[in-house]
Amino acid sequence: MYRKEEQPLPPPEKFELPFEGKLSPNNRWVIMAELIPWDDFEEEYAKLFSAEKGAPAKLFRMALGTLIIKEKLRTSDRETIEQIRENPYLQYFIGLNCYQQEPPLESSMLVHFRKIIDGELINKINKKIVKREIDKSDKEVKKKDCLQEKREKIKNKGKLILDATCAPADIKYPTDLGILNQARIETERIIDNLYKPLRVKLRKKPRTSRIIARKEYLKVAKKRKVSYQERRKAIGKQLKYLKKNLGNIEDLIQAGASLENLSKRQKNCLETIKKVYEQQQSMWENKTQSVPQRIVSLTQPHIRPIVRGKAGKPIEFGAKLSVSCVDNYVFLDKISWENFNESCHLKEQVEKYKETFGYYPESVHVDKIYRTRENRNWCKERGIRISGPKLGRPPKNVSEEEKKQAHSDECFRNAIEGKFGQAKRRFSLNLVMTKLPETSITSIAITFLVVNLSKLLRQFLSLFLSLFTNNRTGELIKPPFINFDYTLNNFHVLKLIDLSENSWSKVA
Repeated sequence: MYRKEEQPLPPPEKFELPFEGKLSPNNRWVIMAELIPWDDFEEEYAKLFSAEKGAPAKLFRMALGTLIIKEKLRTSDRETIEQIRENPYLQYFIGLNCYQQEPPLESSMLVHFRKIIDGELINKINKKIVKREIDKSDKEVKKKDCLQEKREKIKNKGKLILDATCAPADIKYPTDLGILNQARIETERIIDNLYKPLRVKLRKKPRTSRIIARKEYLKVAKKRKVSYQERRKAIGKQLKYLKKNLGNIEDLIQAGASLENLSKRQKNCLETIKKVYEQQQSMWENKTQSVPQRIVSLTQPHIRPIVRGKAGKPIEFGAKLSVSCVDNYVFLDKISWENFNESCHLKEQVEKYKETFGYYPESVHVDKIYRTRENRNWCKERGIRISGPKLGRPPKNVSEEEKKQAHSDECFRNAIEGKFGQAKRRFSLNLVMTKLPETSITSIAITFLVVNLSKLLRQFLSLFLSLFTNNRTGELIKPPFINFDYTLNNFHVLKLIDLSENSWSKVA
């Protein structure tokens, strides 16, 4: 059940504290709270709950705000709740009316939030925030050219950057021998659980040869260098032990054992182990190193190997992302656990750009894999210039303008690489710690949302510092000579705040 908060949230100056003092309106969490349209998506969030049954759910601002705090501070679920309990600014950010000593929620609720708030909803919020800021910056230009736009058709506008990357998951580096050994250990535990209720009926427990199988595994695993013949022989032995264990499980079920004696995790693991055995047996018989939908983790069977061919990391294990960048804002367009060719989604990403902003981009900046003949013809029909040289044999004579344009396009495309670096170094895109596929998608989408919020926050803080900076020389000046009118005009022109609605006009 979901109940909407009837009383409006008080401004930060009226946030009640147990000690004397007030919240500063210049704090980053207070600024960021006003950048997010909480009320616009609360109704959509409320539809996910029953109107009458169940206990009242946590508010949308508390759910999304907690996930943003976790990603922004890059902390664990438990540490995030401790930070919220200790910091009044974080409590204001998640929508509390006053400071409280007790934690507002349990750390286990963050898993529930990641399941309820899916990646699609977060992408909508991300686009809403960015589109609102871009529309505000273009508002004055549209007023001047209003008459011309009515007479003429809207032309292509803006630049779009497309690229793909991988979000590695938190799993052990997989090897065929290691996965088979782990599968064998899990089947031995399942046999132990299934045999317990049949002790009276079956006098002897099915033989698993676990001690011998472990010695055979360690004999190869502890070697620093293993030849191809030794590794293949060890894999063949582990396949025999695993086949024997799976046969013992079937015999126990026919003897009267029930799978209800197993936990939900063990049931799912058993189904995964059967698929792993089929894949490994097929690769071992055919002497190949690949198989469709290859499983590389028993605990996270949805993860697939993503071959990238980059130096240092030729293969990564996680989700593959297709991302677009507009005015240094990033959007998550596609996410998949299976490897895909990102060039096939160029048309879809360009159409999403038009759906969001109302027009096609003037140019699309991509790397070599996107520059197919089909994509070039599709962009040419819509008046979109695609970066990079033309297909075919390169011309002997290249003009200086073409060289300058190619260099400019390549430099401009580096912006999305910087965003990937920021998301992986500053935030958690480099190692996704969540285990379930749906929670991992939510965690990845939250990362790109926080990247855009961080950019908006930096813009606001840079303008706030201009209060103490001379606009001509850039030197610090004394507080009595602060040019308030000049700074307010900067805020108003860039449309980071709306002086008629936003309380930040009180700062100046």
